[in-house]
Amino acid sequence: MSKVPGWLGRLGTGLSRMGQRLEERRARAEAEADVPVVASGTGVPARRPSGGAAPGAEGADGGRDIVPAPPAYAPAVAARPDPADAVPWGVRVAAEAGWRLLVLAGTLWVLMKVISTVRLVALAFVAALLITALLQPTVGRLRRLGLPRGLATVVTAVLGFVVMGLVGWFVVWQVMDNLNNVSARVRDGIEELKRWALDSPFHVTESQINDIAQSLSDTIGTNTEEITSAGLTGVTVMVEVMTGTLLAMFSTLFLLYDGKKVWQWFLTLVPAQARPGVAGAGPRAWRTLTAYVRGTVVVALIDAVFIGLGIYFLDVPLAVPLGVFVFLFSFIPLVGAVISGALAVVVALVTNGVFTALMVLVVVLAVQQIEGHVLQPFILGRAVRVHPLAVVLTVSAGGLVAGLGGAVVAVPLVAVTNTVVGYLRVYGEEQALRRLAAAHTGTAPPGPGGGTGGGHERPEAE
Repeated sequence: MSKVPGWLGRLGTGLSRMGQRLEERRARAEAEADVPVVASGTGVPARRPSGGAAPGAEGADGGRDIVPAPPAYAPAVAARPDPADAVPWGVRVAAEAGWRLLVLAGTLWVLMKVISTVRLVALAFVAALLITALLQPTVGRLRRLGLPRGLATVVTAVLGFVVMGLVGWFVVWQVMDNLNNVSARVRDGIEELKRWALDSPFHVTESQINDIAQSLSDTIGTNTEEITSAGLTGVTVMVEVMTGTLLAMFSTLFLLYDGKKVWQWFLTLVPAQARPGVAGAGPRAWRTLTAYVRGTVVVALIDAVFIGLGIYFLDVPLAVPLGVFVFLFSFIPLVGAVISGALAVVVALVTNGVFTALMVLVVVLAVQQIEGHVLQPFILGRAVRVHPLAVVLTVSAGGLVAGLGGAVVAVPLVAVTNTVVGYLRVYGEEQALRRLAAAHTGTAPPGPGGGTGGGHERPEAE
C-alpha cells in the first residue's frame, strides 16, 4: 500500500473537528431551549422557542427571533379611543350649539346691515303693515255691506289718511295759534324760576345766573355753523319723512286691496316642507298684529284724552297739542310715556310754576298707572303679552338700529314673533305625534297638510 498524501490527512482531521463543533452547538442549543426567560413588559416567565436565541438577539445566521405572545392571564391593553369619543359630551353639545349660534348671529348681522341700508323703505313698509292692520277690519265691514273690494279699499284708505292729515293740521294750527302766548308765559316762567333760585337755600347769586345766561348766549353765537348744519339736517329729515309717508300710503293701499295675493306669493318662496306650518302661522301672526295695533290706539287715545283734560283744567297752555303728543308717543311702550309726561311737566313748569308742574306730574302718573294695570291687560289681553324686560330691551335695540321708527315697531315685531314661534312649536309637536301614531298603526304618515288625506285644524298657539 502506498503512503497517504499529507493533504488528505489534514482534510480528514478538519472534517472531524467540524463535526465535533456541530455536535457541541446542537447540544448547547438544546440546553438553552429548556431555560425559562422573562416576557418583555410583563414579568412573567416564558420559554424560548426551540432552536432560537434570546428575544431580540441575533442568531448565528443573522436572523431575529419573534417575541412570544403574553399568556392569557396577562392584563389586556385597551386600544386608543376615537378622538371624537374622547371629547366630553357637554363640550361636544356646546360646540354643536356654538357654531349654529354663530351662523344665526352672522345671518342676523347681515340682515340688520341690509335693513340699515334700506331703512327708509323698511320702515315705510312696516308702517304700512301697522296701518293696514288698523284699517283692514273697516274694509271687511264695507265689503259685508255690499261694496266692491276696490271701492271699499279706496273709501277706507281715503278716510284714514284724511283723518291723520286733519290731526296733523290741527296740532300745527294749535301750536302756531298759541305761540305768542306761550313765548310770553315762558319768559315770565323763566323770571319766576330766577326769583325762586335767588330765594332758595342753594345760595345762588344773581351774578351766577347772569354768567350762565351769558355762557348760553356765547355758545349759541359761536356754534352758528353747527346750528345751521342741524337745520339743514332737519330739512333732509323732513324730505325723508315725506318720502317715507308716500311709500307707506301706496303700500297701505295695495296691502288693503291685494294683501291675500301678496301673502300667497310669499308662501311660494317658502320650502315645500315648511310651507304648511308657515301658512298656519301667518293668519295667527296677523291677528296678533291687528290686536296690538287696535289695542294700542285705544289705550293711547284714552291716555291723550285724560292727560289733555288734566292739563286743560290746570290752565296749562298748549293742552290740545300736548294731548296729541301723548297719543303719538304712546306707541313707544314705556319710553314714550316717560317722554310725553316729562314734556307736559316741563311746559307746566316754565309757564305756570312749580305747583302746577307738580299737579301735572300727579295727573300723568295716575293716568299711566291706570293704563299699565287696567287698560293694557283688559284691552290687549293675552294675544300680545310681552314681559316688561323684553319690552325695554326690544325698544332699546330697535332705537339703536333704526332710531325712533325702530323703537315704534320693535314691540309689535316681538309680539308677532312670539306668536309664530309658539304656533310652530305646537305644530311640530303635533306632526311628530301623528307620525309616531302612523308608525305604530301601520297607516300612511301625515301629508304636507298635516293629515293622510284632506286638511285638518291646526293647533292654536297660545
